Amino acid sequence: MSAGLIGCMTTPAQGSVIPPAAEYACDNGKFGQGWPGHDAWYTWLERTVERYGPGRCLWAVAPDIPFDAAGTLAESLPWLSRIRTLGIPAAFAAQDGCDLLGLPWDDFDVLFLAGSTEWKIGAAAERLAREAKAHGKGVHMGRVNSLRRMGIAEWFGCDSADGTYLAFGPDKNLPRLLRWVDELDRRPSLFGAVHADTRATDHTAVDTPPSPRPHPEPRPGAPCLPTRTRRPVRTATTSTATRSSISPTSSTPPSRTSRPQH
Repeated sequence: MSAGLIGCMTTPAQGSVIPPAAEYACDNGKFGQGWPGHDAWYTWLERTVERYGPGRCLWAVAPDIPFDAAGTLAESLPWLSRIRTLGIPAAFAAQDGCDLLGLPWDDFDVLFLAGSTEWKIGAAAERLAREAKAHGKGVHMGRVNSLRRMGIAEWFGCDSADGTYLAFGPDKNLPRLLRWVDELDRRPSLFGAVHADTRATDHTAVDTPPSPRPHPEPRPGAPCLPTRTRRPVRTATTSTATRSSISPTSSTPPSRTSRPQH
């Protein structure tokens, strides 16, 4: 992390110590059992930013209601501006069906693709990701624990991704994760360019375009990884982030072969 290869996703329940110089992102703990309540969450966020500095913070995601688009909109709106007052980007968690309700584009800086697995890797999420980029927003995909899904995040134009892959056998899985990042970095784009400058963060889980055998997703609350490619994509240890260098001009990803993962 200190070397800048991966970043760190932290939550109120984790108590993670972020390594020197590592970039970090702040999840809210709503997915799982780590939500401490609104006041305690915001106090934790203030202290985290004060301790590690706003310059290293990729974003903080506003409180949401997992898998509930209307509920998330009502829950998040009052907090997005308060996150911004801390000098860090505010992320909005997109849930299944939020595209039908409309998004408060002016109120947030990063679109966090949350929701169900089927939705976040589907056509509606891809359209939203591309619309977010057109609005000048960052895009993050949650629960990315495989090369396949990391590739999907890259194809959508995501700047970062997170997952719990490293929480399960980090000594074995960290080298594998870094190989995924390196593979995406070196994979030619649609125009023959090669990706460069890829980084990852630990809270990780990622997948790439078409690959058979999806792997089971680990339980919430473990570490994540952000990664970056020629166009931003990061991964985090409690959640992963990636930046993609694939052109966003087509909605059909190229056929690729890859090893499975979360």
